[in-house]
Amino acid sequence: MLEPTIAYLGPEGTYSDEAARQFAEKLGLENPGYVPCNSFDEVFDCVDRGKCAFGVVPTENSIEGAVTSTLDNFAFSSSAVILGELVVDIHHCLLMHPDATVADITTIASHTQGLAQCRRYINEYLPGRNLVTTSSTAESAAKAAADIHTAGIANALAGELNGVRLAEEDIQDQFGNQTKFALIGRAGTTVNLTGTRYKTSLALFLQADRVGALLMILEEFAYADVNITMLQSRPTKQALGDYMFLMDIEGSVNDVRVQTALNCLRLKLREVKVLGCYPVE
Repeated sequence: MLEPTIAYLGPEGTYSDEAARQFAEKLGLENPGYVPCNSFDEVFDCVDRGKCAFGVVPTENSIEGAVTSTLDNFAFSSSAVILGELVVDIHHCLLMHPDATVADITTIASHTQGLAQCRRYINEYLPGRNLVTTSSTAESAAKAAADIHTAGIANALAGELNGVRLAEEDIQDQFGNQTKFALIGRAGTTVNLTGTRYKTSLALFLQADRVGALLMILEEFAYADVNITMLQSRPTKQALGDYMFLMDIEGSVNDVRVQTALNCLRLKLREVKVLGCYPVE
């Protein structure tokens, strides 16, 4: 029997790939199929059209903040829902051709965030090298494998997949760098994931912009004794100054308190879209 397929932002060896493998392990999948995609939009499309059973997308980084393209897909263009989440520690490594030494390196390649997050290390240990941006950190590992004069900055998985030498580990400027990833699937999909509590993610659309609109939303959750763990606004893409709200709350949609708050908001808002209800650690 074939195991389900999981779409992720490719190529092989990205942090999204690492997250997809961790989700597969949590789901108990022994031999899942992995589908690398060129964009987050493509990951969502694979799930929405049924090409893949699951997708893995980043939602937030501890340094860079929310991944807005992911959030916009949830809010505006996709019917996929969040089935689970996990946090991946970001460990940037310096990757080199197996025969290369530091003296051979003239170019350092990585994704823009990889270069930015390792700026201090580069300036101290590899000053004066040419910096080249790649579409992903994993691509930089492939460049290092093909060129003795190029070093890549990526995770250890990318190094292993591309057969390059892991010259230095944990070269990021800030430790504690983490990215939160969501496992997505079509509505009605059930998975065997466990956690100590439940979280519900929401997209809230106003009837009209007016004084106290946000306060009204917050009061409904306060009255129902529901804790809000994340709140941010995003433009609706309909008109300048027109915003909606993305929110994470503690609890399940099956909890009476959560149901009370959501039912009250449905009477006052244009739309209350549940993006997912899932267990978390």
